[in-house]
Amino acid sequence: MIENKIKTLRKAAKVSTMQTSDKIWCVIAGNEEMINNIAYEAILDKERVKILCREHITSRESFVTKKFDFIMLYGDADKIRNLSLISKEDGGASLKIAPYYIGEEPNLMLAVGPEDHIKKFLGDLEKSTAKASFLLEDKTTGFIESDVYITRWLPKFARDIADPLFKMADVALSTVLISTEEEYIEKIKEIAKSNKIFVIRFNDILKEE
Repeated sequence: MIENKIKTLRKAAKVSTMQTSDKIWCVIAGNEEMINNIAYEAILDKERVKILCREHITSRESFVTKKFDFIMLYGDADKIRNLSLISKEDGGASLKIAPYYIGEEPNLMLAVGPEDHIKKFLGDLEKSTAKASFLLEDKTTGFIESDVYITRWLPKFARDIADPLFKMADVALSTVLISTEEEYIEKIKEIAKSNKIFVIRFNDILKEE
């Protein structure tokens, strides 16, 4: 069962901790162009913010391939907030993760994927024997790139008209942060894989930092 830990007092503690933290982590997801802009801004100010990882994700189902990127940052809280604001203005999803979570929650895991896939993932997780706590969530409001296989068999003149209509799909991405116990990590990874979403153990990134 997923135990929802976002209670009023915990929200207050999180906000207080976020406001007083000098450095925080941030995960931003969206289309490739937006993530390129965020990466560029981070590189220009590398003394204040560090790129921990970046991934390009391709999710294929039926005749549609959905493409999106995400990036994880760590650095000065004010700079991170500015980058988060830029991403939100461009329709991206942004999770700011305070040290509070790192110290208080065991085995943090980050999941990124199309919103319908994330909903299915959380539903399957709820029904499974794996125990996890839902901590943070955000979703995009912009477009992500997609390819539709069926247009490949259309005549060129028709493909030239149809392709631009399908290239940017109105598909929302969701990013969620959960915590779990060590014994459930592999099970959660299996559920994520079956739902075609990207999941990474937050602690593994911290070890590489």
